[in-house]
Order: sequence, then structure tokens, then C-alpha cells
Amino acid sequence: MTLNERISKVIEYSNLSPSEFADEIDVQRSSISHITSGRNKPSLEFIIKIKSKFPEILWDWLVTGEGEMLKSELSSTPSAVESKEQDEKGKPVPLPDLFTMMKDDEDFGTDEEIDSINESPRESFIPPPYKTQENLSDSQRLGNLKDYTTNQSTDNQENKIKRIVLFYENGKFESFEP
Repeated sequence: MTLNERISKVIEYSNLSPSEFADEIDVQRSSISHITSGRNKPSLEFIIKIKSKFPEILWDWLVTGEGEMLKSELSSTPSAVESKEQDEKGKPVPLPDLFTMMKDDEDFGTDEEIDSINESPRESFIPPPYKTQENLSDSQRLGNLKDYTTNQSTDNQENKIKRIVLFYENGKFESFEP
């Protein structure tokens, strides 16, 4: 059974017309027509919208066609994520997830836990190898551009170093003047 045929079966299961089904999962009506006719294949977003509106449909069946279509068609043994308790409709109550447990715990994230984390730092402090005389930040101006124009050298002229600038890979630089 192709993915397009499985989507047609989901539409039949919903007892809705194709246009009502499109409105229900919040897609364009023409996309339902194109998918059921085989002209287009459904996108992942389309499949996710179906799954969110019909959570009883199994992912494996919807995506690959393997297994049963509905969760209720599986055996009645509770899964690892369901408890043995049942709600008023007789459905198994899901066990709380990690985030629900954290929300219910009033002491979660207290200062005691934070202090114990800060006792053992993950990174060690390494002092810089040397200090420079003058640190320029990226936002400081270098000065008047006329001062930094390069003069063409001739044989009679003696070249003197005016400034040495080191550029680092992280975008910073240092400037040294003799």
C-alpha cells in the first residue's frame, strides 16, 4: 500500500469529506486532491499534521505501512510509557515525563544544587602569556588616514618602522609602536 493510499484510508477513517479533512488538519483542499490522486507525494509537515490531529494512528503504519493502523488494534498489554492506571474513559494513563516531574518538584534548581555544580569548575583558568602595553578594541579608530599612507621608497630614503599591527583569527588585533 502506497503512502497516498494510506492517507486515503486515514480520510475514510476520519469520516470526513476530503475538503473537511483538509480543513481539519489545516492544509489546502487542493493538496488533499493532489495527494489522493497520486499527483503529489505528501510532505513531512503534512504527515505531522495528520498525526497531531489523529494521535491514535501509528507512525510506523502511516510512514512505512508496517504494522497496524490504530493503537487500539495492538495487544492490550500496557507499554513502557503507560501506567496500569486508567482514566474515566478506560484508557491507560501515561506516565509523567521528565519535564512534568521537574515542574512538580518544588526544590528543583535550588541554590544548593547550583552551589554544588559551581564547586568543581569544568574549565581551568590559564593566565595570558604576556601583557601588552596598549590594547586597542575593535571599536577604536586608528586615527587620521593621512598618517598611515605608504610612501614609496627610493634608494636615498631610509625606511623606518612606524607601527606593527598583529591581526588574530578571532577578529582582534594589537598595535605596537617603537
